[in-house]
Amino acid sequence: MNSAEGAGGHRERHVVVVGGSLAGLLAAHVLAGYADRVTVVERDRFPGGAAPRSGVPQGRHPHVLLEGGQAAMEALLPGFLAELRKAGAPWVGMPSDLVLWQAGRWFRRVRASTHIYTGSRAQLEELVRRRILANPLIGTVEGADVVGLLGDASRVRGVLLRDRSGDARTEPRTLKADLVVDASGAGTKASHWLTAIGAAAPHEETLDTGLAYASRVYRGPRGALDGPTVGYYVYPGPSQPHGGGALPLEDGTHLVIVSGLRGNEPPTDDAEFVTYAKRLGHPLLDHWLDKAEPLSPPFGYRRTANVRRRYDLPGLPAGFLAIGDALCTFNPIYGQGMAVAAMNAVALGDALADPRRTPTTRRVQRALLSASRQAWDISAGADRSMPGAVGNALDGGSADRVADWYLRRVQERAPGDPVVGDAFRAVLMLARPVSALFAPPVARAVLFTRPASTPTEPPAAPEVPGA
Repeated sequence: MNSAEGAGGHRERHVVVVGGSLAGLLAAHVLAGYADRVTVVERDRFPGGAAPRSGVPQGRHPHVLLEGGQAAMEALLPGFLAELRKAGAPWVGMPSDLVLWQAGRWFRRVRASTHIYTGSRAQLEELVRRRILANPLIGTVEGADVVGLLGDASRVRGVLLRDRSGDARTEPRTLKADLVVDASGAGTKASHWLTAIGAAAPHEETLDTGLAYASRVYRGPRGALDGPTVGYYVYPGPSQPHGGGALPLEDGTHLVIVSGLRGNEPPTDDAEFVTYAKRLGHPLLDHWLDKAEPLSPPFGYRRTANVRRRYDLPGLPAGFLAIGDALCTFNPIYGQGMAVAAMNAVALGDALADPRRTPTTRRVQRALLSASRQAWDISAGADRSMPGAVGNALDGGSADRVADWYLRRVQERAPGDPVVGDAFRAVLMLARPVSALFAPPVARAVLFTRPASTPTEPPAAPEVPGA
C-alpha cells in the first residue's frame, strides 16, 4: 500500500475516483466505508442544482431508472426512491401507462408488472450528489482533468492532474492514492494512461449499429399524455430500424426522442426533427407533435456503440479499477446505464465486504464485470441482429445463435401474452436473471403456442381486469 502517514502514525488510506457523475459518486459512497479519505476528481464544475453538465453529453436525452437500478439505489441510499418521487420524478408502469410498439405489434396494456422512473438525468444526479457529497470523508477536485497515472506496470499509485482553466503546457500535479477508480465514462482515456506507465491496456469488445438519436423537450396539448396514458414508445428492431417516443419529465413536459441507424441519422433542425417522426411506421407520435409546443432545440447524440473493457484479464496492474461506462458501455437506447452504475456500486461493496475472499484488484474487477453482464447480453445481443452492425463482438457463436432464436420467439409473444411479457420485462429491467425466460410457464408459451392477438391500433387506455 502507498498510504500517507497520518497523525499518531496512522497510515491514511486514500482513494481517487475519476469522474463525478452517477457511477463515480456511488463508487465514492461505497469506498468511503473502507478508506480514510476519498477524492472525486471531476473535469466540470458541479452545478448548484439540477442542471445538465457538459461532461454528461447524453444528459439532455431520455434517461430511465430500471427496476434493477431502483433496488440498487435504495440499497445504497436508503429512502432515495421516496426522495425521487417527492421531487416529482414520474414513476411509470409498464405496460399499463405507455403505448408501446415493437416489431409491428402494439402491446396489450395489461396491469403493470414493473415501473421505471423517467425524470431527467440532471434531477436524479443532483439528488445523488447532494446526499453523497455531504459525507465529510468525500472531497472533490473540480475543473481538473486526469491526464495520466502514477505508478508502474505492477501497481497504480495515484493520478496526474491538470487544471482545465490553466495552461495546457504546464506540468501536471500529482495526487497519490492507494486505489484509483476510473468512472470517467464512455470517453475514458484509461488505456492511454496505462500504456504510458508501461502497463497493459484492457482488451476491448465492441459492437456498433451506428444508431444515432435526437431529443427535444415539448409541452403537449391538454388532455393528451396527462391521464392514464403518460407516454409513447416505438422500439427499434431489424424490421423497423427507426425508433422514438415521448416520455414524461418531472415538470409535466415530455422529452421526445427519435432514432435511426448509420446513414439515416435523425436531424437536429427544428422542422426536420418533426418530419423525421413520420418514419416510425404509425402517425401516433407525429400527430401529438403537431399539437405540442417545443421548449428546446433538438440535441443529437451518435456515440452509441457497445464497448466492454476486460480489466478482469491477467496482466493489468493492481490499484486500478474501472466502473460504470468506463468498464462497460451500452447502446443508450436500452436505458441501462444508470441502473448498471448503481448495480456496479452494490457489487463493489459486496466484494469489499466479503469475509471469505481477499478483495484483490482482479477479484473486485471480476465482480464489477459480472454485475454488468446481463445488461451487456441484452444490449449487444439485440444489436447483433440490427442491419449494418459491426465490431469484434458481432459473432456470438453457435450458443448465442440458439439463444437469439429463442429470444425472437419471446419477443413475438411478449406484446400479447402477459406471462411471457412479465418475464420479458423483468429481465429487460434487470430485476430478474435471464433464466426467468426459461421458467416452465414461459418456456411452454414460447415453444408450444402461437403469438396471442394484440391490438390493431394504439390502445387508448389500460385494460380493465375481468372486463
